[in-house]
Amino acid sequence: MTDRAVILIVDDEISNIEIMSAALEDEYEVCFATSGEEALTVAQTVLPDLVLLDVLMPGIDGYEVCKRLKKERMLADIPVIFTTGLNDQDAEVRGLSAGAIDYVTKPIQPVILRARVANHIELKSLRDQLAQMAVTDALTGLSNRRHLEQTLAQETAKLAHSGEWLSVIMVDIDFFKRFNDTFGHPAGDRCLAMVAAALTRAIHLATDLAARYGGEEFVCVLPGRDHEAAVQVAKEIQEQVSSLRIPHPESTVSPCVTVSIGVASACCLPDTSPSQWIAYADRQLYLSKRAGRNEIFSTVFSAQEISFSTE
Repeated sequence: MTDRAVILIVDDEISNIEIMSAALEDEYEVCFATSGEEALTVAQTVLPDLVLLDVLMPGIDGYEVCKRLKKERMLADIPVIFTTGLNDQDAEVRGLSAGAIDYVTKPIQPVILRARVANHIELKSLRDQLAQMAVTDALTGLSNRRHLEQTLAQETAKLAHSGEWLSVIMVDIDFFKRFNDTFGHPAGDRCLAMVAAALTRAIHLATDLAARYGGEEFVCVLPGRDHEAAVQVAKEIQEQVSSLRIPHPESTVSPCVTVSIGVASACCLPDTSPSQWIAYADRQLYLSKRAGRNEIFSTVFSAQEISFSTE
């Protein structure tokens, strides 16, 4: 595995690809495509950090490729540099209007190419860092509530096409106010961070998301997980938190920090609101706390019929 940035070179002339690849391969991972159609397929597969895109190609030209890239949510933020022998202002304006960020003229000058690519890779890295900060909870390093809501909306829409399962787990630290009152807010912050790390250890799939919902509440989004699988994850969360053995003398359920959990699972449907998973999981969390805390309550629901099962 490499941490080097990936550059996608798109050109129908192999000689141009060889020149650009030779100029960049010492610093970057390089892949290539020889047509607009192939470029779109490769871009969706490898998610490059930057695209060097020829303007004039048979079939789909560079302008159209750039427009299509910018319409794809996963590809829209990838910087595109046009490589072209055209040297007129109208062509440059058209390319920038299509979404390109820069131009490099042919014949390619390796020194200039490396400098342009390095500048835009650095700028993209900074933008990516800022974007990550905008969706990350500063204290725990988990996703924040904004990112949680975005992810939940995206996953429900995606899974609705095939009617797949989606489960949501809500987690609340038991008697956290008492913990803060006893040990102080700095210790409370450390407790939150440790519980957040326990959640991260309990969810194992790359598609799973753990987020801080607010205060001492957390949410896990589990795409593709049915009710039984989600309850197993909830049990793993409890075990991970218990293994931390964080002293909590003011708790009435355990001498150490524990969590109450609510689980909601459903098959995604086109007319199902993402907020329903949160509402149902929150209801189960309430039942867990009312039952004495340090419990897991769960439900399976659907848009047509509501049924509750507890565990």
